Amino acid sequence: MSQAGFFDFQQRKDQLDAHGNPLRALEEAVDFEAFRPTLERVHEKQRKSDAGRRPYDVVLMFKLLVLQSLYNLSDAQVEYQVRDRVSFMAFLGLDPGDAVPDEKTLWLFRERLKALGLVEVLFKQFNDDLSGAGFAASKGSIVDASIVPVPRQRNSRDDNQTIKDGYTPASFARNPCKHRQKDTDARWTTRHGERFFGYKNHVNVDVKHKLIRRYRVTDAAVHDSRMIDALLDEDNTNRDVYADGAYHSKAIGERLEQQGYRDRIHRKGCRDAPLTERDRAWNRVRSKVRARVEHVFGRQAQRLGGKLIRCVGIARVRTVIGLRNLVYNLERYAKLVAA
Repeated sequence: MSQAGFFDFQQRKDQLDAHGNPLRALEEAVDFEAFRPTLERVHEKQRKSDAGRRPYDVVLMFKLLVLQSLYNLSDAQVEYQVRDRVSFMAFLGLDPGDAVPDEKTLWLFRERLKALGLVEVLFKQFNDDLSGAGFAASKGSIVDASIVPVPRQRNSRDDNQTIKDGYTPASFARNPCKHRQKDTDARWTTRHGERFFGYKNHVNVDVKHKLIRRYRVTDAAVHDSRMIDALLDEDNTNRDVYADGAYHSKAIGERLEQQGYRDRIHRKGCRDAPLTERDRAWNRVRSKVRARVEHVFGRQAQRLGGKLIRCVGIARVRTVIGLRNLVYNLERYAKLVAA
């Protein structure tokens, strides 16, 4: 076995790029340095002394979170994969001999983003940059929600009812370690006859570019239609609003009209008032547009390593899902630029 030479690492990176390294394409399209002023707020806290190791570069830490979202990795797996994979090291600008942030450092950085609410700031910043780069929201808005599951809780019926009522079960209070591992913010819901436990990612996607323009995170029991007002995008150059039948109601239609939007929501029949043939025809026409939002959720479920997330509590879940939505936009933007 030959000994590694000085240029072997660079040669391996060049070979990966020649075979279509997706991380290279992402790095070339996105100016990650533009996020630095916002990310620097993470270190805006008084240090007890100047002793000890200086903190890692904030853009490097943010790129670690991008990798974590792209491949749905745990904190420990992010550290391992960066040490193991040439493409990850190249994306981060690291050489084989450079120090790699450990899993605890990554966890603390993400917690700091959560505490400062910076994920929402970063998402809005990039959305504004998209408009400036010629990718403004246009041709209408598509509103939809996707269930994001979390590990199911094995609680008793009494404990579940106590949580649903807004209280802490006595068994949790007696055991703090158990309490820390219990997600009391997630809720159960039923979709197409199947039960899910977790949260919902409510999004507004523009029709033309399939970029996420607005998002909200709730527990899974919140009905999709309750978040439509928070998702409407006033910056979209077209006032059409598309959504599936879950959003259809007379009240929503009136609110959209009052705010200057055009209702393109699927019509929904019921036992005493079935859909007319005209309604079915309109639904088929609208489905061709509304289906574009399913491409977004499909990309997050497949390319981004699945929807299951590994955190407890809605505050952390909002951070993780917000990062996923931002990373989806980063990757989508890279593809639009390449096209």
